[in-house]
Amino acid sequence: MNYLVLLRHGESQWNKENRFTGFTDIDLNETGIAEAKSAGNLLKIIKFDKIYTSTLKRAYRTAEIVMAETGQTALPMVKHNDLRERDYGNLTGLNKDEMRQKFGAEQVHIWRRSYDVAPPGGESLKDVVARVQPYYTAHILPDLKAGKNILLAAHGNSLRAMLIILGENTPENINTAEIATGVPLVYEFENGTLKGRKP
Repeated sequence: MNYLVLLRHGESQWNKENRFTGFTDIDLNETGIAEAKSAGNLLKIIKFDKIYTSTLKRAYRTAEIVMAETGQTALPMVKHNDLRERDYGNLTGLNKDEMRQKFGAEQVHIWRRSYDVAPPGGESLKDVVARVQPYYTAHILPDLKAGKNILLAAHGNSLRAMLIILGENTPENINTAEIATGVPLVYEFENGTLKGRKP
């Protein structure tokens, strides 16, 4: 057995302020740093071979903190734009509660959680799947087939895309998936085939 660990970055200041963050490069706050350290403690039992992360600092800093906690600081880390959060377009930087007051809770929920409806000027989750899936197939899956243990530190929506890619969720039920900041999701693989998620 080998492992793929999906890890949403720790809390950022804009997470705390309930803002749509998207591609904006906001760093971790103190809570986020603590969450990353806690994740590192949970992941000490896995000897990782490689780290994949997005080019946004809240994701790769989370990975760096995790690896420091596990004592595995010399691992190769691959950063790529395809693993970034979804682009929230015109909503970027705006407060979610204020947007609910302006556009209605139902419309904001559709922008945040639907599969194929994009916010104005931004990406839908379907668009995110369209960029994450080819990257996963070309780069991460071969490592899993080779028996490597992989950490993927990314974002709420790039990881929701991964849940679809892995078959844990479908476009029809992905709107119910919530991924907490700093909480690892551990998947077992055997010969490149997903066997299940560890509780």
